[in-house]
Amino acid sequence: MHIVTLIAMGVVVGFIAAIPLGPINIYVVSNTLKRDFVHGLMGGFTAAVLDVFFCLAFLLSIKRVVDLIARYSTIMKVVAALLLTGIGIRLILQGRALAASGWPNRPARISARPIMAVFLLYVSNPALYGFWLATAGLVTAHRWVASSPDAWGFALAVGLGSVLWYFLLVRYVNRHHHQLHPATFGKILHGLAFVLFLLAGFSLASLFFPGLTASL
Repeated sequence: MHIVTLIAMGVVVGFIAAIPLGPINIYVVSNTLKRDFVHGLMGGFTAAVLDVFFCLAFLLSIKRVVDLIARYSTIMKVVAALLLTGIGIRLILQGRALAASGWPNRPARISARPIMAVFLLYVSNPALYGFWLATAGLVTAHRWVASSPDAWGFALAVGLGSVLWYFLLVRYVNRHHHQLHPATFGKILHGLAFVLFLLAGFSLASLFFPGLTASL
């Protein structure tokens, strides 16, 4: 496949992969609203770097990565459920504080917390591994990626697409969040927390009903 076509395909895949509402998007949005543009972008860019890493890992060594994930899948699902529940509870508490006290002052110092939080959310989410496994299987089966340089080019393009999505998302949220009343945003945080609780429940349920994951 021509390198330009391969890069264009990677950008599209990375952009689309980052769009669905899930733990990372929820965290990036809530962090942008609670803190600022920089902290939201830090979380999004961390996810993009991880997209590149895992996409490349699956492309270069599919079998080894699949075996590793299978070995630790139970631990990963439990950790994911605990993280999602903890973040959901925190969102509810912050939503109540916003409704009672209004918008907080933006922090003066930059914190590395978004990087660590997104890293933990990402590596504990088996669904993301499933996506990159399917992507790697598709592009290698059709020989769209046929060499190590192809794999690097495709993975870096995926990261570029992911960066583009998170930049647009964080920029939009940061520009328009003050159009919302604090109490309204508090309700939004409660809704996002509910989604996280559902995802946590699904992660735990898949331990007892493995067919749930296979059916997605």
